[in-house]
Amino acid sequence: MLYSKDILDDEHNTPLLRVENTKHKQLLDSQLWEAPSSHGLHPCVEPTSKYKAAPVLDRYMTVRSNGGLNQMRTGIADMVAVARIMNATLVIPQLDKSSFWQDSSTFSDIFDEVHFIKSLQQDVRILKELPKELESVPRARKHFTSWAGLSYYEETTELWKEYKVIHVAKSDSRLANNYLPLDIQRSSWSGCDHVQKRYIALHLRYEKDMLSFTGCTYGLSGAETEELRVMREKTSHWKIKNINSTEQRISGLCPLTPMEVGIFLQALGYPRSTLIYIAAGEIYGRERHLLELTSRVPNIVFKEMIATQEELRTFSHHASQTAALDYIISVESDIFIPSHSGNMAKAVEGHRRFLGHRKTITPDRKGLVELFDKLEAGVLDVSSFSGLVNQLHKNRFGAPRRRGAAPLGIKGRARSRLEESFYQNPYPECICRSESGMS
Repeated sequence: MLYSKDILDDEHNTPLLRVENTKHKQLLDSQLWEAPSSHGLHPCVEPTSKYKAAPVLDRYMTVRSNGGLNQMRTGIADMVAVARIMNATLVIPQLDKSSFWQDSSTFSDIFDEVHFIKSLQQDVRILKELPKELESVPRARKHFTSWAGLSYYEETTELWKEYKVIHVAKSDSRLANNYLPLDIQRSSWSGCDHVQKRYIALHLRYEKDMLSFTGCTYGLSGAETEELRVMREKTSHWKIKNINSTEQRISGLCPLTPMEVGIFLQALGYPRSTLIYIAAGEIYGRERHLLELTSRVPNIVFKEMIATQEELRTFSHHASQTAALDYIISVESDIFIPSHSGNMAKAVEGHRRFLGHRKTITPDRKGLVELFDKLEAGVLDVSSFSGLVNQLHKNRFGAPRRRGAAPLGIKGRARSRLEESFYQNPYPECICRSESGMS
């Protein structure tokens, strides 16, 4: 188990990654916190000169959003663009109330409904409800193809010949990440966007459902491992039941453990006093596993520590509203670090890129696991480990870069699945170069 007692803090007798006599220890405080240079790039979602206001036609699209908060959020943004392509009036989407989250929140409980409708009025007409006279008419119930392009939706407009209302069964990943008209990309992003101490927002995805779903049990007890296996076996819509935890971890598919996150932060040079906000649900085995993080960086806060019980009572039993709080705090943080690349991590990273490439550190989990194991085996000393961690992440601080494509040789829908999400990185469509430009 990570990590050997030869790297203990002598004063507190707690595990602490020590960085002695290295250039890394000499890093200026500003270097730890400053955002990467934006090189003159800035947000741009204004329509082009060719863009026309949305037509008002007697066609309507109702939507049932699916998934957690950020999966629903990006799916709703997709639906804004789809409604624009299909010349449809979009009815405020219904949020997922029946999945794992079991949250009864409505759209207006989480999002600013009035702002959403008003800010997008040039892109698409949006109504709070379907007109009464259309509530009982037959609807075309459609499950749109994942990552579909412009031609797919142009062909789908044939449905308007028979129906006035199209009901969309799922909203997530209905739109391609690339090769869409510029104004369509910008309208979808617009749908997604609409004395202070420095702090890191850590999306610590070390939660029971994530560990069970991914089959990641490194560092867990036998009883915990069995509990996760049973949960996975009983969750019918999780298709993969037998998972090799070791293979998952080596492949970089597991969220970093609290201990690994603590060692990672120390290797980057952040001191024990660093303020860290935990943006997450309940940490699995909370006290025991959280101690593995707090023994290294003890200045940890949760929403329950910075808000009163009365303030939080409004959000009790509403997982999506609670997730919205974490989202806002993560977007506004000085630094955002996700321990796993899930929907929230991608959405927050994209939002922060749009707002000026705020510093986002995305751990190279596959590379880190290799270094963690070498450190534990004594193959690496602490000083070498720190240097290699920083070298591994020198280009993973959220600096401007074009959206990543799928690996070469991948075709069809598999290619779309492996492309970097538009909502994770809206460059170049919605981030522009200033007049000074990039060198």
